[in-house]
Amino acid sequence: MSIAATYCRGQLGLTAPLVQVEVNLGAGLPVFSIVGLPATAVKESKERVRAALTNSGFEFPAGRITVNLAPADLPKEGGRFDLPIALGILMASSQLPTPHRAFGPAPREYYGELSLSGELLPVRGLTLAAAHAAREGHEIIVPLANVRETRLVRHGRALGACSLLDVCAHLRGEQRNPRPGPDRPIARNPGLELVPAPLDLADVRGQQLPKRALIIAAAGGHSLLMSGPPGSGKTMLAQRLPPLLPPLSASEALEVATIASVSSLDMSAHDFGLRPFRAPHHSAPVSALIEGGPQARPGEVCLAHRGVLFLDELPEFERRVLECLREPLENRTVLISRARVQAQYPAAFQLVAAMNPCPCGYLGDPCGKCRCTPGQVAAYRARISGPLLDRIDLFVDVQRVPVADIAGLRSAADPGSSPSLTTVVAAQAVVRARQRQMSRSGCLNGELPLSQLEVLARPSAAARELLKQVFERLALTARSYHRVLRVALIIADLEDSDFIGPAQIAEAVQLRRAVASYSFEPAP
Repeated sequence: MSIAATYCRGQLGLTAPLVQVEVNLGAGLPVFSIVGLPATAVKESKERVRAALTNSGFEFPAGRITVNLAPADLPKEGGRFDLPIALGILMASSQLPTPHRAFGPAPREYYGELSLSGELLPVRGLTLAAAHAAREGHEIIVPLANVRETRLVRHGRALGACSLLDVCAHLRGEQRNPRPGPDRPIARNPGLELVPAPLDLADVRGQQLPKRALIIAAAGGHSLLMSGPPGSGKTMLAQRLPPLLPPLSASEALEVATIASVSSLDMSAHDFGLRPFRAPHHSAPVSALIEGGPQARPGEVCLAHRGVLFLDELPEFERRVLECLREPLENRTVLISRARVQAQYPAAFQLVAAMNPCPCGYLGDPCGKCRCTPGQVAAYRARISGPLLDRIDLFVDVQRVPVADIAGLRSAADPGSSPSLTTVVAAQAVVRARQRQMSRSGCLNGELPLSQLEVLARPSAAARELLKQVFERLALTARSYHRVLRVALIIADLEDSDFIGPAQIAEAVQLRRAVASYSFEPAP
């Protein structure tokens, strides 16, 4: 009887617990069994490992082979355990040197799915595993295709291999493969790769009020709902919100990358450091938007963490899908519970939604095309519940742009003309406002606790009187009252003002009026 152990990591939410892969070779009839709560993909590794060892020139040991994935109560899934299982069999059968302390601290971790020929295939979620390994000072060996992803982790030591033979030769000291990855994160646009043109606010003609609302949303981390006829620029405005936001810090970028790596999508090293922009189709079910499927993977709201979640055609989403957004908007986290696993993911996203004012989309438009009855309009708007609307901070009408603005026919002397606001200028104002907030309270106004909001947001006497009149006239809820204060505070920050006056309250109320009336009609 002989025994050996190698190491890998599982994946449970955003944690990667260490898994010890124990291999025991015993006498008896030829049996190859894997225990330790393996998923189907892990159980099928028996045939992949057997063929990979044989086709790589190794001898597959006879007798009873038992592989234990410890701890036994942790679910294991995916093909990442193929390589450590194969190495454990080779060590237990003395075809590879065995570490002196087989069950001691793990100096090296192994990841990779094996093809039948012994090549190493890429696996999902290695950014998360590399981050946990780096905290414990462990070196990891991964498929060469995953090296760029794992090297995004600072202070991580990742080596890439093409095949099982490369790893075995490295363990014997016969060659320097596996090969180390780059010492710094991959550039987003290496070589002659085409660079997409940046999205600029100046590309949106007119729409001064929606642009102002977009800057306020970016500065304070507020949610935004735009209503207007088709083709008025709602999607263009939403796509230009991420460039207004400041760059992610190193820890935030790694957090976003780990969420992407454990999702059903592959993590792209070229997107590292960019704020995510997720725009699911209105036919997306709850499992895609929130729950992330039967494996408790992150959904769209989690993939939009530190970025923007854009819901176009908001009333076309299923009612139960929209209602699931209420808790993430308040708690900024998502708890996914399954029969055998429970995972919690961060979901600090900015919600930007767009909708038409009526089923045909032309209510209030000067073209006069709308023929919707009041009952149809009311039924259309009733698809969005009051509790969800109450959690949205800013509401803005996006009206049809005059042809003179679209074609650039206005002259500088025209009273209706205004200089185009560029993203660079707007982003600088956003950065200054965010710096004021961070120096004052350590967080954005959109995340400010109520206890601090009541201390920091101190309107003047005239502003308090105006707010009182608005609160009584529009029958605002307590949540709406505090959201008006938050928006007024960020307006003051954008104006480098230390107090909230009537002008700031009036603008904040104007951006809040739709939730009180549920009318979404154009402002007079």
